[in-house]
Amino acid sequence: MAHLHKEFLIDNSPENVWEALREVGAVHRRLVPGFVTDTRMETDTRIVTFANGVVVHELIVDIDEAARRVAYAVVGGSMEPKHHHASMQVFPDAGGSSRFVWTIDVTPDELAGPIDEMAEQGVAVMRETLKATPVPTDR
Repeated sequence: MAHLHKEFLIDNSPENVWEALREVGAVHRRLVPGFVTDTRMETDTRIVTFANGVVVHELIVDIDEAARRVAYAVVGGSMEPKHHHASMQVFPDAGGSSRFVWTIDVTPDELAGPIDEMAEQGVAVMRETLKATPVPTDR
């Protein structure tokens, strides 16, 4: 099983980053606009359409408010690995910024390269999108 780990800092509060991450049905607007072109929910499964045409069905395994963690597993779509489980989590970092951690476990190992490429593209978009997330004024 291949294990991918992405970790990066965001110049935004953990509260704001979590607010965007926890909205699992709005990945195309809140996290990676342009990289993901559409997201729709069907009960506990989100259907994600990427700009490159790949469509995946992701079972939302958990949304943990206290840990600021979302876990999901690919369960169908145009790319069907034998196993694909991932989690994204937000941690507070120095000066009010956030540390974003994304881990992905996938089999077969041959899918690690293409998935890692897509994850790197996603990270680049997330970094820009999340640092631009406005601070809510209604709190």
